[in-house]
Formats: sequence, structure tokens, C-alpha cells
Amino acid sequence: MIVKLKNSLPQYPDLSSFHWYVVIGIEADDLRILNDQGKPYLYPQSLFDLVDANEPTDWVTDFGDEGERYAYPAEINSPGFFEDFFDAQSDAVATFWRVINQRLSVAALA
Repeated sequence: MIVKLKNSLPQYPDLSSFHWYVVIGIEADDLRILNDQGKPYLYPQSLFDLVDANEPTDWVTDFGDEGERYAYPAEINSPGFFEDFFDAQSDAVATFWRVINQRLSVAALA
């Protein structure tokens, strides 16, 4: 899945206008992307236009109590994974970059 930022907004200085981003997951309907600093942050879907709606077939999808969607590759789809990543736990960091590098290489070929 690939999205394009609609417009630059001062509250999101880490995103570039009209830049395309590969979606690496969905959390409570927000999109997790690598921002311009290479950080995997969550952003509201409303900031983006959809460029390519194709999602990886191996995403694990769940829905919350209010119908909000959660979808990630299985390897990074465990509770607390991103907390561990941002706490620089080596296993989480290594797993994240292995999965994301594979995803980005496939997206580059598309």
C-alpha cells in the first residue's frame, strides 16, 4: 500500500508535500509509515491520498471494539512490539528493519 501526502502541514514537519510513502501497518485506522527522518510513526489516514491500495497478503488484520482496524506483518504484529522498538530493544529493532527492508525492496520493484 502506497500513499501520498496531500499537503504540508506545520504540525507534521517530518512529512513532505506530495511525497509517496509505503504503509508498513495500520493501527487504530492510522497509517504507520517511515517519515522523512526514517522513524516509523503513526499518522491519520486523512493526510494522504491512496496511490496503490494493494496490501501485502501476509498482513494479520484485527478489528477493535469500535471497528477500528489493525494490520501488520505477522513478525511485527505483537502487543508492545513498537514500544520495544522505540525502547531500542535489539531483537525488536533487528526484526523491524529486516521486515521493513524486505517490504521496501518489494515496493521499489512495483
